[in-house]
Amino acid sequence: MVIENRMKQLPNYKITQLPNLFYMAEKLKSALPVEETNENASECWSCGDMRAAHFCSACGKVQPPRPVDYFSFFGLPRRLNLDTARLEREFYELSRRLHPDLAARADRREQEWSLQQSSLLNDAYRTLKNPVKRTRYLLQLEGLHLEEQSKTATEKARAAGEMKKQVVPPGLLEEVFELNMQLEELRMQRKTGEDDPALVEEIGRQRLELEKKHESLLEELKGYWNQWDKLVDSGSEQDRRKVLDKMVDVLNRRNYIRNLVRDVNEVLEN
Repeated sequence: MVIENRMKQLPNYKITQLPNLFYMAEKLKSALPVEETNENASECWSCGDMRAAHFCSACGKVQPPRPVDYFSFFGLPRRLNLDTARLEREFYELSRRLHPDLAARADRREQEWSLQQSSLLNDAYRTLKNPVKRTRYLLQLEGLHLEEQSKTATEKARAAGEMKKQVVPPGLLEEVFELNMQLEELRMQRKTGEDDPALVEEIGRQRLELEKKHESLLEELKGYWNQWDKLVDSGSEQDRRKVLDKMVDVLNRRNYIRNLVRDVNEVLEN
């Protein structure tokens, strides 16, 4: 077949040096005639029968990975309310069919595709099964990004002599200011060998309140999931963007509180 002959012309790669998934997909497309790389093409490279997304439904051969997002990999629309039990069942079924050990005796191309498909499967499952990671991923697909508030980003900014930008939620401004003053006071006390038990207790109480707010924000986020899912197919671009912006705001607030709790823990444990 034309497809099989064209694919044999592609260079072989060592399994331990797998090329990037998207690079491989583009490499494959460049080696095929235009009509064979149509998005709707579904012909198996091995037997020529109609193929499934990841493996041929007729001969069972693993198919070349296509550059798709994690939702599409599982055949899902870009909705945030997922049946996680069903997702888990699908994951284990695909894991069984795509496991690299099953392609141990196949040619090098199919071994590489099996490894790539398995890697993509694992990444997609880890992302979609986690509610926060799933939301962050959807936002990235829609072109939106959260404020970088990780500990690594903060330390990197300090090393460069810069002030790390922190998005303080308006509703927490007063509380955060007071807490930061108390943390600084406790740091100074411990440098001089002193320790005010009442101050430590108060900081601990505020930490518990922050942890409760952190959890409540997840419930607020899930409320926006429902709004988003209703707008996926029929909502206007403007309405979808409003919901996306609200989810970004919730996650930024949640990240800020998480990092504030981390700072409190560091001071209390030192």
